[in-house]
Amino acid sequence: MKRVAAVDCGTNSIRLLVADVDPSTGELKELDRRMQIVRLGQGVDRTGRLAPEALERTFAACREYAAVIKGLGAQQVRFVATSASRDAENREDFVRGVVDILGVRPEVITGDQEAEFSFNGATKELLGRADLARPFLVVDIGGGSTEFVLGDEAVRAARSVDVGCVRMTERHLVHGGEITDPPTARQVDAMKADIAAALDRAEETVPLREAATLVGLAGSVTTVAGIALGLEHYDSDAIHHARVPLAKVREITEHLLSSTHAERAAIPVLHPGRIDVIAAGALVLLSIMERTGAEEVVVSEHDILDGIAWHAALDDE
Repeated sequence: MKRVAAVDCGTNSIRLLVADVDPSTGELKELDRRMQIVRLGQGVDRTGRLAPEALERTFAACREYAAVIKGLGAQQVRFVATSASRDAENREDFVRGVVDILGVRPEVITGDQEAEFSFNGATKELLGRADLARPFLVVDIGGGSTEFVLGDEAVRAARSVDVGCVRMTERHLVHGGEITDPPTARQVDAMKADIAAALDRAEETVPLREAATLVGLAGSVTTVAGIALGLEHYDSDAIHHARVPLAKVREITEHLLSSTHAERAAIPVLHPGRIDVIAAGALVLLSIMERTGAEEVVVSEHDILDGIAWHAALDDE
């Protein structure tokens, strides 16, 4: 077993996993898993640059994670950065800050690499499940992008498209510098059209409708699952491998799109950092389910972070 640390820095959140991993089998024993909403991608779609305040929030989280990694004695650290840092003109400011704090250079990975990590993290423990048909379609709905990857034991096809909960919110639900609360029908229709166009692009590479089991990853999906389960607080064990029917996802999405900020804030399981972006994230999930014909989504708490940890253990061989 190798003790490794994996950091996944996305558009909306930054997450840490410290685990003991057997690189030969993929067995993973979690020691510490945590997440902070830092909104690194704040304004990137509009300005093309990482905002100074977003960078400082991210660096503050990195300092906390550095202490955890040192305390647990991880032998290998791998830091993966995704959509926001791919898009930003000043990404080197981000890279230098991470190196100074954690001593490792963040890998600004491609969308295809992101998809492969997500698939490996999500499916390794599903391969023996007789109740889940293959192929799997793993969908990772992030803040700035969504990854689609179809495969059995290995990836058959993958595509990343620039549609995510933060990007859709900033592009369609902001008027006069403020988020419309609740969004207008015209705003929702524009967002639906944008998502549909992204799904068209994804289908150029990934045969979405061939999926036998839809596996959903990341905060938008796990939050929808928590709402569907009626949880009073976030419970990773209850959410992991929950199966949420299409009808329930549609009901939750319609409610979120018609609710105010205060009404969404009153949902117990909803993280404060997701209050303004969850409606867009839920709509992305619903649109994917409708496009693929999926009757349910299997929700996984194991995702790109677990895939990064597994690859980090391989790197240490």
